[in-house]
Amino acid sequence: MDAAPIVLEGVSHSFGRGTLRREVLSDVSVEIRPGELVIVAGPSGSGKTTLLTLIGALRSVQAGSLRVLGRELRGADAGTLEAVRQDVGYIFQAHNLLEALTASQNVQLSVLLDGNPSRAECRHQADAALEAVGLGDRLDSFPSELSGGQRQRVAVARALAGKPRIVLADEPTAALDKKTGRDVVELMRRLAKQQGVSVLLVTHDNRILDVADRILHLEDGRLHSLTRAVMASTQQMMSLLAQSNLKGELRRSVSGMHAAQFVELLEQVTAEAQEFVRVGEMSRDLAFGSMLEQTLEAFTFKLADILGAERASLFMVDEERGELWIKVARGEAVRLVDFRMPIQVGIAGHVATTGKSVRVDDAYLDPRFNPQVDQKTGFRTRSILCVPIRDSKGHVFAVAELLNRRDGQPFSEDDEVRFQQLIDSLGVILRAWWEMSRLQRRS
Repeated sequence: MDAAPIVLEGVSHSFGRGTLRREVLSDVSVEIRPGELVIVAGPSGSGKTTLLTLIGALRSVQAGSLRVLGRELRGADAGTLEAVRQDVGYIFQAHNLLEALTASQNVQLSVLLDGNPSRAECRHQADAALEAVGLGDRLDSFPSELSGGQRQRVAVARALAGKPRIVLADEPTAALDKKTGRDVVELMRRLAKQQGVSVLLVTHDNRILDVADRILHLEDGRLHSLTRAVMASTQQMMSLLAQSNLKGELRRSVSGMHAAQFVELLEQVTAEAQEFVRVGEMSRDLAFGSMLEQTLEAFTFKLADILGAERASLFMVDEERGELWIKVARGEAVRLVDFRMPIQVGIAGHVATTGKSVRVDDAYLDPRFNPQVDQKTGFRTRSILCVPIRDSKGHVFAVAELLNRRDGQPFSEDDEVRFQQLIDSLGVILRAWWEMSRLQRRS
């Protein structure tokens, strides 16, 4: 049996024939692990529901390989398909409860389909499932007596009561408000972890994306990683990125990118940040702020990697206090935050006050160098490349710094030109974060 309960390799699917034939899934490959909640996001008509019905053995596999719980579904006989269905729980946008039955009776139907338990055992399993979703006090309530969120919780209980190994959820939060939708998905995630169930959830709802262990994007029948999707589109994917970056996916993805691919992503995010600065529409969007925060860290680290430096830092200029403070400091073994110094001190302070880039071949021979950060972190600075970051009016509001080329050589003029070009783009993202933070502090 496969270690992963769900394994797709090169799965394609089409509807219609001849000139009316339309491919809805194209060469989809992915694995879903035990206890993992994976969200598949994407626009309407992208093939999300078709993907679920194939995995749930509700539709025949046309091309590629689809293994569910170790069973190959392509070309499978009716007995194999039925065995798979017995191990899958389904949750839909419409809860599909039977109005004439109580919450407990609705869930008992699922238990009955899973075998031939006694009436007492059937009731016990159903009530235990409802207790698990927080409805122990509504066992005998009819659907008409329950709120939308409670009805969807009954649907979750029904899906889990038969002890499935896989749960497939199709837009389960679409008819729910933000809080109720999050509660339902959080519940699904908690139960998945406790019971080792794999959950695959398709949604348009960007409000719940941060609950996922992993996010995939399906568009035009093709399944992409998050970062590929961000590069492919704009506002919708920025919202997706905003929700998912806390899982560390952005930093992991960026670290493995080729330089040209990273520059393309940097340009895309910079364009969105510029739009934010222009209209200020997302000034109070905490998810967007979180995205900017994580982007700055991930991108600063990548810039150090591209330019072959051991460490990279971003300093913010606080003119009111006459200080520089470190916004981002990333290196091979260093992470330093909330460190402040007088603006007149150090190489970064010199760049902040003069607005001129500085290259230093041997830091400890330069009288402007401040060894205080080295003393605090244990890092040994050798060479330095430090450049100003300007706002739209040309004012220096931040400073970027690279330390120690990995090959032991000093930074070159070419390094300086390349670093300044990349930092000009990153500076737009930094300015968007700064503007958003300032507006939030005022509100």
